[in-house]
Order: sequence, then structure tokens, then C-alpha cells
Amino acid sequence: MKDKQIKNNLVIIVDKRIPKPALEALRKYGDALPLETFGITYPAISGHPDIFFCKTESKLVIAPNTSNEIKEQLTNSTISFTEGKQIVGARYPHSAIYNALITDRFLVHNLNYTDQVILNLCDQLEKIDLKQAYTRCSVLALKNDRFITSDKGIEKALLKRGLEVLFVNPKGILLPGFDHGFFGGACGIYEDKIFFTGSLDHFPEGEKVRQFLSGYEIIELYNGPLFDGGSLIILA
Repeated sequence: MKDKQIKNNLVIIVDKRIPKPALEALRKYGDALPLETFGITYPAISGHPDIFFCKTESKLVIAPNTSNEIKEQLTNSTISFTEGKQIVGARYPHSAIYNALITDRFLVHNLNYTDQVILNLCDQLEKIDLKQAYTRCSVLALKNDRFITSDKGIEKALLKRGLEVLFVNPKGILLPGFDHGFFGGACGIYEDKIFFTGSLDHFPEGEKVRQFLSGYEIIELYNGPLFDGGSLIILA
């Protein structure tokens, strides 16, 4: 009965190219909306949800050039969203406009590039300005101002605020076309559940991550290396 309740309540936006066993496993927990785009941004990130979507506390913000198919699927799933002002571009930093990290306390991003709609919705939050605009895909934000990141610059900025941060080396995270991916891009969070597109048993620092995630339910979607699919955007 518990699984049925989850499936009725969750919509999960996911890169269509994540490993097939992971995608099939994900469908046990919610309605998976596979994302695929062509000719908008470079191929490695063209299906990454965190490139086209930003989940704020009050509203889902989506890029205007997100596919009409996904917009229709969100509408049919009764997911409320608003469009940002800027389109996703072919190259960085125009490909990182929506890759901001939002918590109940902070907006973390390179604020030179954050879409204005996100800034407006988060005007009451504390701002942490970074050089790295690929923020969401580099960080997993947990409750009580705790974070896991695979980016040294982000780690430094968060530690400077007195926040608790675990740094992990991203080597071993798959991102086709690159030497490795980013930690935040290989997972998604919903309440006390953390979903990984892969198994921490295949990640060199997996045991360290498990210990840091004490108290969370870890759901590993397939028995293979972590795969950076641009995060799992999980909506209720």
C-alpha cells in the first residue's frame, strides 16, 4: 500500500538516457517523465532535468524552451509550474541558468546568471554567490543545512557560512563525453528518501556517503556505477 501511495503522488523528471534498469526501477516509485532534447544545448547535458528545471520552495521554474511534451505531461499530472525568462543556451554559462540550488534557507548559484524568475521567487532567501554556475548538479542538499558536494569551490563557500559539508571526489561517476560527472547529478531527494542512479557500492567513497546519510533511506536504482543524469527532479 505504501508503494501505491508513493506512485500516485510523485512525478519524477529524469534524463531518458539513464541506464534502463535504473529507469525501470524508478517507475516503481512514481510517474517517470523521461526528458530528451535536440539542438538546444550540448549533447552530454541535453536531457538533464537540472538544466531545464529549478525547484523552488513555492514553484517549479522551467526554461521556456523546454519541450511542449514535458509541459503537457506536467499539466496532466497537475504539477504547477511557471516559465523563466531566459532560454537554455548551447554553451556555458547560458546552459546553467536554471542550475541553481534552492533550500528552505539558501539560494546557491552564480547569481550573475540566475534566471530572474528564480531570483524573484527566492527573494527572501539568503544568497550564496559562486563562481560555479553548475551548482545543483554539483550538490546534494540535505535537511538541517547539511550538504554533499563534488566541487571544491562550492565546498569552500558553504564551509565559510559555517555549514556542514561532505566533499567527495567525483571520479567514478559516469557522464558520457566527460572524464566523470557530478555527485548531485547522480541523485535526487524526496523527504527522507535519497535515490541514486547507481549503487554506492560502485563508488570509491560510497561508504563515507552512507555514513553521512545516516537517518535517510537510500534507494539505489541499479547495481552499477553512479550515472550523472542531471539529477532527479522529484515533485509531489
